Amino acid sequence: MAVSSGDTSWMLASTALVMLMTPGLALFYGGMVRSKNVLSTMMHSFSCLGVVTVLWVLFGYSLSFGPDMLGIIGTLDWFGLEGVGVEPGPYAPTIPHLLFCSFQLMFAVITPALITGAFAERLRFTSFVIFTAMWAVFVYFPVCHWVWGGGWLGRLGALDFAGGTVIHVNSGAAALAAALVVGKRKGYRSEAFYPHNLTLTMFGAGLLWFGWFGFNAGSALSSGSTASLAFMNTQVATAVAALSWITCERVIRSKPTSLGFASGAVAGLVAITPAAGYVTPMYSLIIGLAAGVLCYFAILAKERFGYDDSLDVVGIHGAGGLWGAAATGLFASVGGAGLVSGNPRQLLVQMTGALAVILYSFVATSAILLAIGRVTKLRVEEEDEVQGLDLGEHGETGYSLR
Repeated sequence: MAVSSGDTSWMLASTALVMLMTPGLALFYGGMVRSKNVLSTMMHSFSCLGVVTVLWVLFGYSLSFGPDMLGIIGTLDWFGLEGVGVEPGPYAPTIPHLLFCSFQLMFAVITPALITGAFAERLRFTSFVIFTAMWAVFVYFPVCHWVWGGGWLGRLGALDFAGGTVIHVNSGAAALAAALVVGKRKGYRSEAFYPHNLTLTMFGAGLLWFGWFGFNAGSALSSGSTASLAFMNTQVATAVAALSWITCERVIRSKPTSLGFASGAVAGLVAITPAAGYVTPMYSLIIGLAAGVLCYFAILAKERFGYDDSLDVVGIHGAGGLWGAAATGLFASVGGAGLVSGNPRQLLVQMTGALAVILYSFVATSAILLAIGRVTKLRVEEEDEVQGLDLGEHGETGYSLR
């Protein structure tokens, strides 16, 4: 097929929207940490834009989407984007192959950025850069290929419209491993850690919500009816999840909070991601309603288990992504059939894929961090952690009274 100017225009806009999500995430996370760590936390997200882009151009795209090798990984046939040009490619027949590559790059960028919330306020920047590079190569690229690049999960029939398993389940499992391996922040549970600027967090949540329309509707890879369905489902699930989260807060802790609304919105965005193009709006309402409640209680459960996931990556992206994968198997009725449409096997396939990714990501992430820890220190010195990573790691501060 020939390149469609309409589809190309939509995908250029969607790619830019997804790129905007990473700075949005930086603001979302940056507002939730203490003021002495705002720049170091935001640097994590912005650095992913640099590190992952270079790897993607060199060999990441080829490993993720190149010709399949044993259902596990792509070959290096497209090393340096050789053969990836402006003509249509094998994954999207109406847009340039290079545009599809660019769109997928933005997914690869934000996934390790999501993990950073788990070890915020305590990881050395050098160790973080090494971790990001290794995690992209050994975790994201293979898992992406398994589901979207012709690998074994895609062949099994796993449905993941825009990254519920590839991105959110994957990053959630990695976040749990990171929180456990890196360890707790100094003073965790003995002193209160409050978000220093919820205005930043709310603004970041708004940018994430806005960018997610490109994330989900762009995953249709055209500007047609599927993109329209995904667009509407994204709005519905997000709105309902934000409301269900603050309702839980009102019932359990007597006051709905701005942080709760922002967190609930992100939970809804996460949960609808794998199902966005496969369900009707009424099912997206159910998915969002459940996401707000489930992710709220997943975060409360963290307090019982005692691990220090600083910014609740596990509770929102891990739990929300797992629910989204299951919900796709339950409610898929457009372009696929789930349990309610008479196909119980789809739910089994969805859970098989999610559990496989959880196991692989958790083990691989733990191994990567432990390996880095054998070569260099993972954590900052205690003195730097006390004074803040902005000064200790970067020699600058986020705010000045001068």
